[in-house]
Amino acid sequence: MGVHLTFLGTGTSQGVPVIACECEVCASNDIRDKRLRSSVLFEVDGDHAAEGPKAFVVDTGPDFRQQMLRAHVQSLDAVLFTHEHKDHVAGLDDVRAFNFRQKRDMDVYAAPQVQEALKREFHYVFAEAPYPGVPRVCLQNLDGAPLSISGVEVVPLPVLHFRLPVLGFRIGPIAYITDANAFAPETWERLEGVEILILNALRKEKHISHFNLEEAIEVIDRIKPDQAYLTHISHLLGRHRDVSLELPEGVRLAEDGLRLSAG
Repeated sequence: MGVHLTFLGTGTSQGVPVIACECEVCASNDIRDKRLRSSVLFEVDGDHAAEGPKAFVVDTGPDFRQQMLRAHVQSLDAVLFTHEHKDHVAGLDDVRAFNFRQKRDMDVYAAPQVQEALKREFHYVFAEAPYPGVPRVCLQNLDGAPLSISGVEVVPLPVLHFRLPVLGFRIGPIAYITDANAFAPETWERLEGVEILILNALRKEKHISHFNLEEAIEVIDRIKPDQAYLTHISHLLGRHRDVSLELPEGVRLAEDGLRLSAG
């Protein structure tokens, strides 16, 4: 099974550059220092030549529309939500473009507390008599157990974002974890044998709810994937070119638009 992952965004909640900031990272002309809010696209090759790839987006942040256009995404099988923070859900309204194109409701997979947040934030979507043209979504429950979506096994990876439960996801040999600073015991087990690990690394200083750079590298060293990429990066981490020189072998900073493949 060939699995591909595209980084749609690799920045933290403010993105990079940050509004009104004049630091060297925000002022950088290096395209690798331009980061939309964190999201990825998983694409899984079909088992037969007649089948097209299955496509799943993880999170629909404020930049979702821009990310879909930039990555030329033409179809989407499902949306997977990690958690309910605004920088991960704010763009849900724009799934209606896929409703119109694909002529079906969008399957949206989320834990119960995330579903409740979506119903609050996008109350008009879930109204008894919705306004014509609103997004059409079909909420599907994530309880932390592995599941099949469009014939593809998706393995949730429970983590904590301080005290907030968050889900990462593993599809085949690629695992994606954002907004975390602690793992549930079963997550360590579910990451065994992973080839590519994507993990959040907010900055160099410690943070209450995110791994910092040192902590992320410690986690990677314990899991020992073939390759590791750091995401959900703030301007406080430093310039891409400088931080890249500090990283151990096999660990890289992710960048918007980067595409990985495994399997």
